[in-house]
Amino acid sequence: MNFSPFYIATLPRIAFGEGEFSRLPEFLSEFGKRLLLVTGANSLQATKHWSDLLKQLKENAFTFEHFIVDEEPSPALIDSAVNRFKDANIEFVVAIGGGSVMDTGKAIAGLLPTGDSVMNFLEDVGKGLPYHGPSLPFIAVPTTAGTGSEATKNSVLSEHGTQGYKKSFRHECLVAKLTVVDPALMEACPGHLIAAQGMDAFTQLLESYVSLRANPLTDALAWSGLQAVFSGFLDAYHGGDTETARHGRAAMAYAALLSGITLAQVGLGSVHGLAQPLGSLFPIPHGVACGTTVATATSVNIQALRQRAPDSSALNKYAATGRLLADNIELNDTDACHKLVEVLEHWTQTLQIPRLSKYGVSENDIPKIVANSRGNSMKSNPVELSDAEIGSIVQGRL
Repeated sequence: MNFSPFYIATLPRIAFGEGEFSRLPEFLSEFGKRLLLVTGANSLQATKHWSDLLKQLKENAFTFEHFIVDEEPSPALIDSAVNRFKDANIEFVVAIGGGSVMDTGKAIAGLLPTGDSVMNFLEDVGKGLPYHGPSLPFIAVPTTAGTGSEATKNSVLSEHGTQGYKKSFRHECLVAKLTVVDPALMEACPGHLIAAQGMDAFTQLLESYVSLRANPLTDALAWSGLQAVFSGFLDAYHGGDTETARHGRAAMAYAALLSGITLAQVGLGSVHGLAQPLGSLFPIPHGVACGTTVATATSVNIQALRQRAPDSSALNKYAATGRLLADNIELNDTDACHKLVEVLEHWTQTLQIPRLSKYGVSENDIPKIVANSRGNSMKSNPVELSDAEIGSIVQGRL
């Protein structure tokens, strides 16, 4: 085991387990009494969890403003919310929802104290000013198991269209002060979302596991998360109120949380490098962009490593993951890597993850996608891929 120096960035305080959501008002008492509540448009409000929360907030003398997010957040959305609430005496921000809700709440919390535009700080496309805070306390309550945003310092913002982008507003000030992960909140999540988000969580775990920046601590967390995906992904997808389904939801909530922790520490890889242009140039949900390309990207990475870096530890990690998903510790490394790709292809088909062509991607778009894929995520891929290799990933999923 390599014990080279490594750095672990700020992590949230975490409350994990079924029933923890009912304790949210208790947890919030340390942050004040006046909050901004950021949610999605419908799913939470249609459950008993929402009415129970409103009752508890009232009983405990909290007052709040409510901001609804019904699309992937854009810089304009963030700036609009900051302008709307900057004089509302908000003491802290609570985001309850999926990745878009997490990213929105995180960015608003970071900007409310000053009222600044997020474009002052957005990487690559903003003014490039350094952000140093202050941020209001941010509390994250995920209702899906996918992006891991509840554990990261990134708020991912998007503009769609021919000049589109997906860029991060990021700083350790933005990390949640508290993350409450209650797997019961996933009960209302439809199967197609569990499929796409689960593939995203798996991809984040695998990519951080084989990242060039991986270290023994993140390896341990990523491996635990991969084991959780293996034990519960399909059970969560099939749903229901059985003990098996509840275990599956808990396993995926845990896996997604760990994926957020590991990606925040050591980065990602080629799948997320491609997900950036795919999600900004086309109306492709992030989980779908990851889920539809991970099998092909993994195959391309393995081939490139065998050709150019056969001694890379990433090959051993791919093989270990293949043995895990095959539930067969006897497989040699070559067969295990093959099995890994085979299982991922099977998941992609079984979970009905759409192909890229469904969203209007064609061969003519490949050069532009490749040209815009070399952001931060691609830099920690275990092997540098050529334009042709990156293009072949897209081509394989048209």
